[in-house]
Amino acid sequence: MKKNLKLLSFSLIASLMFTNCKMENKSNSNPLLGEYNTIHNTTPFSKIKMEHYKPAFDQAYKEARADIKAIVDNTEAPTFENTIVALDNAGSLLSRVAGVFYNLLSAETSDQMQALAEELAPESTKYSNEIYLNQKLFDRVNAVYQNRKNVKYTQEQETLLKDTYKGFLSNGASLKGEAKERYKKISEELSLLSLSFGNNVRKETNRYLLNITNKDELKGLPASVLEAAAMKAKAKGKEGWAFDLTYPSFGPVLKYAENRNLREKLWRAYATRATKGDDLDNVETIKKIAKLRLEKANLLGYKTYADYVLEDRMAKNPENVYKLLNQLTASYNKQAKADVKEVEDFAKKNGLKAKMMPWDLSFYSNKLKLAKYNLDDEVLKAYFKLENVRKGAFDLATELYGITFKENKNIEVYHKDVTPYEVFDKDGKFLAVFYVDYFPRPGKRGGAWMNGITDQYIMNGENHRPHIVNVMNFTMPTESKPSLLSFGEVTTLLHEFGHGLHGMLANTNYKGLSGTSVPRDFVELPSQVMENFAYEKDFLDKFAVHYKTGEKIPQALIDKLKASNNYMSAYGCYRQLAYGLLDMAYHTLTEVPEDLNVVDFEANATKAVSVLPKVANIAKGPSFGHIFAGGYAAGYYGYKWAEVLDADAFAVFKADGVFSKNVAERFRTNVLEKGGTENPMELYKRFKGSEPTIDALLERDGIKK
Repeated sequence: MKKNLKLLSFSLIASLMFTNCKMENKSNSNPLLGEYNTIHNTTPFSKIKMEHYKPAFDQAYKEARADIKAIVDNTEAPTFENTIVALDNAGSLLSRVAGVFYNLLSAETSDQMQALAEELAPESTKYSNEIYLNQKLFDRVNAVYQNRKNVKYTQEQETLLKDTYKGFLSNGASLKGEAKERYKKISEELSLLSLSFGNNVRKETNRYLLNITNKDELKGLPASVLEAAAMKAKAKGKEGWAFDLTYPSFGPVLKYAENRNLREKLWRAYATRATKGDDLDNVETIKKIAKLRLEKANLLGYKTYADYVLEDRMAKNPENVYKLLNQLTASYNKQAKADVKEVEDFAKKNGLKAKMMPWDLSFYSNKLKLAKYNLDDEVLKAYFKLENVRKGAFDLATELYGITFKENKNIEVYHKDVTPYEVFDKDGKFLAVFYVDYFPRPGKRGGAWMNGITDQYIMNGENHRPHIVNVMNFTMPTESKPSLLSFGEVTTLLHEFGHGLHGMLANTNYKGLSGTSVPRDFVELPSQVMENFAYEKDFLDKFAVHYKTGEKIPQALIDKLKASNNYMSAYGCYRQLAYGLLDMAYHTLTEVPEDLNVVDFEANATKAVSVLPKVANIAKGPSFGHIFAGGYAAGYYGYKWAEVLDADAFAVFKADGVFSKNVAERFRTNVLEKGGTENPMELYKRFKGSEPTIDALLERDGIKK
């Protein structure tokens, strides 16, 4: 079940749709409250100032509360339409304002926005509690739910009814007296703690800068990396070269720098974010979050927070999650150890006299990869100019689903690096607005993600189409070169584009079930399926050309790429398993000790998949935004869960030809369009014809022949 209806959840409120906003006369001076009068009702970003947000939220909450009051005060008997659908549609202005604000909070934030977000968090939680803990409102929802067998509902209506009812139960509707009051306080505290956690990681990431003036210290770094570092130093008013903790900056240092001390310095700076005992330290914060989440779960009758979260996921319970994680641990164990030993042996033969440490692995594994496959990532990057990769992804969507993308410079954007597109279906009808935002900057958090400024839904016969954003942090162009992507960045673009397609192709009646509103362990299927195409010659041939000569990527390079596909894949699996096990360890606690030693706790949680030497005083949790500032708490395993699905699903594509329109149409109609309208396993079986197995994943990763 969805523990928070999207309508009411602070963490997801940015992805809500808006309808029929009720405007006051004063709205003319606030662009967030007035009519947009723009192409496809897109956000007029240039008109929105910081001072507009607070009054817009104040008005939005006022109207949202009026919507809820109208449902509660309705003297007619509760029905699906006047209660369940009315709830799904309530707070339309709040959805619009939040959709803009929370998108920018991640992609183009400022200290002012962060301060306002902290100010808004209690109000958001208060509003949510006013809904879920409103006894009269729950009585109406319960009445409709208990009468469900006497009414003939569509599958989608049944799902919305069930999710709404269970959403109330999962958010404290059945609590009484002191328990209900305690639940309110826990909700408020968690909102603020999660915001504080993410803000601390962002601030520490942004404030770190390593300035180097002696070029001898930078031996091994490619010219393109040096040029980017020189540009960064110049922008900061420094001489020489500068490196920060965004991946396009520090990642190449770990991969190419011969200076071991430099590699260690940057590795430690990244690995120790928010753990230094200063004002940005998150150690006590994650302990508080874990403790409050456990208390919340206990209040609602669950043994652990993981039990609470997983009840309506595909996995159902912690036992099934651990079953998968342990199965993968055992299956990949031998090869993961062999992967690391091979690199270590190579490192010793090539001058490493000390024990191989985490800051050595990327450097020596890259050299070994070059020796084994003669595949130089820097040579490969020349064929992956960002604009070409983007076009390749768009053309792939056209090939599979018939949709087309048209840049429209008349659609406003929130930053000059953002490009807006209109998306049209195969019949020429408008499908979505799609914004792409590819480069790192101080106002953007790290990583890559998809977001919805507005979602798709159908009301009064009109199909309201979504506005979707893909945000990433790719290698920036320099004065002499365009943005050239590493192969990992190519797969990241395809991954987030897959999420984007899930949002853009949504075709459901209700906002609460639209697009990516699916269980967390199913949401990664559309994204991870797209990554598979990066290894297909027929796909690469369509766009991968040398940025200078226009020469198509040579067959020899494609052969090397495919041959190296499984290189270090078992170790890569272990890295993901470590994060999944860490997440589950925090969220299967039945007690959070006051003196919990985070470093020792995490080391114990991940020891089964630890194949590199332990580094003292290192903990991942304090910067693990997915689970402490995002929506992946007790859900990070979902990446591996969905990997089983995506390998199984792509095998269906390959069996019929990777560009099979027949398979693509089944995937579109049974997965991409359906959102959360049905049980995800039923949707998957309808696409494939049977349940998935782990075999395709093991074969793809070279574990099983």
